[in-house]
Amino acid sequence: MAKQSAGILLYRRSPLGLEVLLVHPGGPFWAKKDDGAWSVPKGEFADPESPLDAALREFTEELGAAPPAGEPRSLGSARQPSGKVVHAWGLEGDFDPATLRSNTFSMEWPPGSRERHDFPEVDRAAWFSLEVAERKILSGQAPFLATLARLLT
Repeated sequence: MAKQSAGILLYRRSPLGLEVLLVHPGGPFWAKKDDGAWSVPKGEFADPESPLDAALREFTEELGAAPPAGEPRSLGSARQPSGKVVHAWGLEGDFDPATLRSNTFSMEWPPGSRERHDFPEVDRAAWFSLEVAERKILSGQAPFLATLARLLT
């Protein structure tokens, strides 16, 4: 069975139009990547946890804040190039990226050094218009932007 992840695509309506909140993965592999590197805040889950429960949990773990109140709207699922299946929900609300407090992971860095360092799972969060988000988001998650746009028009 393919690994599964679930996440919340937070959105807000601004005077400039619809904006979505994306996160940038932390750690040295992603440090110099921007376009095509951002993601829906998400994480893996396994039975018996439901995908929606996992999405809400992962939002809190990756951003350091509970998701806003509201009714999440399914954006479906998308198989990633890695084979992982990502499930996403759209949720209207707000989040101040300056308050980001991500959980961390530990890895050997540099490789072969035997030194372990802690890195944030998410090193940045930012609001993007749909047009800019299409350039920033990982290609396998781009269908969620199109689905959200269809649901809200």
